[in-house]
Amino acid sequence: MSKNLYLFVFVGVAAMICLAATAANSEYVCGDANDDGTLNVSDAVFIINHVFIGGPAPDPNCCSDCPPTMTDYDGNVYQTVQIGDQCWMMENLKVTHYRNGDPVPDVTVDADWEALITGAYCEYNNDGGYVEVYGRLYNFYAIEDSRNLAPEGWHVPTDAEWLALINYLGGESVAGGKMKEAGTEHWAPPNDGATNESGFTALPAGARNSVGTFYNLGSSTTFWTADENKSNVAWFWVIYYSNPDIYSNYCYKAAGFSIRCLKD
Repeated sequence: MSKNLYLFVFVGVAAMICLAATAANSEYVCGDANDDGTLNVSDAVFIINHVFIGGPAPDPNCCSDCPPTMTDYDGNVYQTVQIGDQCWMMENLKVTHYRNGDPVPDVTVDADWEALITGAYCEYNNDGGYVEVYGRLYNFYAIEDSRNLAPEGWHVPTDAEWLALINYLGGESVAGGKMKEAGTEHWAPPNDGATNESGFTALPAGARNSVGTFYNLGSSTTFWTADENKSNVAWFWVIYYSNPDIYSNYCYKAAGFSIRCLKD
């Protein structure tokens, strides 16, 4: 192929990249050959420099093993997002069955919830109308169950994997803001520091404590890790409406929190 034809091809590539740039709304973008955080003609120039002059090879960040969606046992389809080297669900888990098809019990009565030492889920305020936006809440026993709550090829992330995400986003004092949905459609004002520049799209799903009480819909979201702290408590991460931080703590395994799965 002649150099003139190569140039024609790459001019076309440059035009397509410029058009794609108008749709890019994330810090982490596919096709960013020169890794400057944007899609524009400089990416095409970078590629041309590599082909004709022997410059550095492009790193388009679009050949990762992160599918655009994933599907759970119940047929719920979730959007996904690549953040650094990790592929995350962009929505909270909603599944009502373990991976082998066995049902996860839906426990609505407070006293029954408090007494549990086996896996269960609930819907905030026992109201199915919240599920589409906020997902379901699960106790830690459902995560521990050997039948696996996460869909095939995915898992509940460890505390170390959560920390890798948080450090990639700049640390605990700012990562919560980069993970929260911006604005106040779902989050209570002021939703301080929320940019969602990571694409994680954390929503304020609230929680259920170990005695069955629901709390904080609209003002916080809490995610289980896969790690226990002691025999009856486990680690979680929580984000609030009032600041851009994300906090780590531990709680009784009987509590009900949201789950985000991470690709294996």
